[in-house]
Amino acid sequence: MREARGKTSKNTAELGNLRIIGGQWRGRKLQFPVVNGLRPTGDRIRETLFNWLAPEIEGATCLDLYAGSGALGLEALSRGAASCTFIENDRQAANAIRNHLHTLQCSSGSVVELSALDWLRASNTHFDIVFLDPPFSANLYQPSMHYIEQGSLLNPGGKLYIEFDVKQPPESPTTLTLLRDKKAGNTAYQLWCAD
Repeated sequence: MREARGKTSKNTAELGNLRIIGGQWRGRKLQFPVVNGLRPTGDRIRETLFNWLAPEIEGATCLDLYAGSGALGLEALSRGAASCTFIENDRQAANAIRNHLHTLQCSSGSVVELSALDWLRASNTHFDIVFLDPPFSANLYQPSMHYIEQGSLLNPGGKLYIEFDVKQPPESPTTLTLLRDKKAGNTAYQLWCAD
């Protein structure tokens, strides 16, 4: 959920805005700190993604790796997911997600303030939907994918969403089946399924 655009001054309380586009919190606007170029997945992409996930989002257990603003996980919870674990190692961003969950009176979301790779190495939890959207230039797709596949992080039939720079496509997962593949500007996004 983050893409480097330069660092924000510590003296500047710059805030970005996020709008939940569907479900029980539809239209709610939330603010998040602009930390190292934090960027939520755009409305149009989120709309398409959650149309893809509509048949299975209700009651799903979700994981938002590299959560950033929390846009994907919050959207999932708004649309009826049973739970979402947000992994974010930046303290300001993690606290903002905690504040959003409190503001929305949502007890089914939890925030883990830890490196996603460290969390993946130690996790033995399984999910129905995993959102993988690391900073585009950080070379985190392959190691993340390795842990997701090796640890069988996805339940049978579970879905993995990945978002990446069109010019820097990651290697495809080896144990998953591609269901959807789309582009919007410089961003490509895909939905994969565990057998």
